[in-house]
Amino acid sequence: MARARLRVHLIRSHLVVMIVSLVSFIVISKAASHHIFSIHLDTLEDAGVLIQETELTIFESFQTTWNSSTLWALLVGLGAAMVLSIRVSQRIVRPLVKMERISRQFASGHFTERVPPCDIVELAQLGTSFNRLALSVEDVEQRRRELLGDLTHELRTPLTILRCHLEDSVNSQSSLSLETGEMMLRETRRLERLVNDLQELSQAESGHLPFNLYPLDLRLLIEELIQRFSSQLLDVGPTLAADYPPHLPMVLADRDRTEQILVNLLSNAIRHTPQGTIELRAWSNPTEIWISVEDTGCGIAPDEIPLVFERFWRSPQSRKQHKKGTGIGLAITKRLVELQGGQIEVESQLGQGSIFRFSLPLA
Repeated sequence: MARARLRVHLIRSHLVVMIVSLVSFIVISKAASHHIFSIHLDTLEDAGVLIQETELTIFESFQTTWNSSTLWALLVGLGAAMVLSIRVSQRIVRPLVKMERISRQFASGHFTERVPPCDIVELAQLGTSFNRLALSVEDVEQRRRELLGDLTHELRTPLTILRCHLEDSVNSQSSLSLETGEMMLRETRRLERLVNDLQELSQAESGHLPFNLYPLDLRLLIEELIQRFSSQLLDVGPTLAADYPPHLPMVLADRDRTEQILVNLLSNAIRHTPQGTIELRAWSNPTEIWISVEDTGCGIAPDEIPLVFERFWRSPQSRKQHKKGTGIGLAITKRLVELQGGQIEVESQLGQGSIFRFSLPLA
């Protein structure tokens, strides 16, 4: 129905343009042709041609010929306009109808189909933009489904533990033991961390996290973090060291967010390095400063490296050894780096350690 209406509108617009042009031609030529033809006859008489006696007949013949030719021109023009309008409308309507059909599929949850190429430049550009939008919508929908699935998985375990112990307490009509209470408190705190991390990740991905970018001296921040984490490490644990030049340039960054990035990376390194060394390094190039956290811990398998910044991803070994993590810290870290104009990378070898490094622009 919409396709037929659009085609009728296109044909009608072409016919209107054609009719207006022909009417303008008829009116102007009708008004001017008699005068111009009369001037030509006067010129012939001045040249010695005797046409005075036949002038009326000539005018009538001219008028008849002109009317006939104008009628045929009008009919042929209208026919040609009709044929061309139908052809042009088909070329324009066909890709638009496909876009409408695909948009209906998007509305019903199907995001796989794309608009095919078109030989009309403007419609081809529109189709490209439509396909780009479709890809973005498909990606958002895929992320939404993954997030719901991951969130359900992460919430199920602590909620199940809490429910089971509460049911046991109610069924046995006994109070909770101190050990059970402490365990339930740990699970409750884990849920709280998960909710807080999810909120922060949502704000970071939507660009709603507040940032206060100003020149920042990374040396002072690195020294403060080294001192803070060194006091928390046990004698049997890893050793913490720093390596950076004495005159490190200033970076344009948010201090709190940069501290959060480093805390996440250092905490992650400490969690996966029971013994060995963790080194915080910094160096500069003409446009940016790179900061790395290098450890000699358990490392990451090659097939798992592309997944380390995914939401809720945790290696099987990490899930067994460290149950407090939420699997969102590195995803937040990556987004915080990107929102400050930097990039983050990871290198790792299983059993030998990992290197997480990120950049920040110079002030």
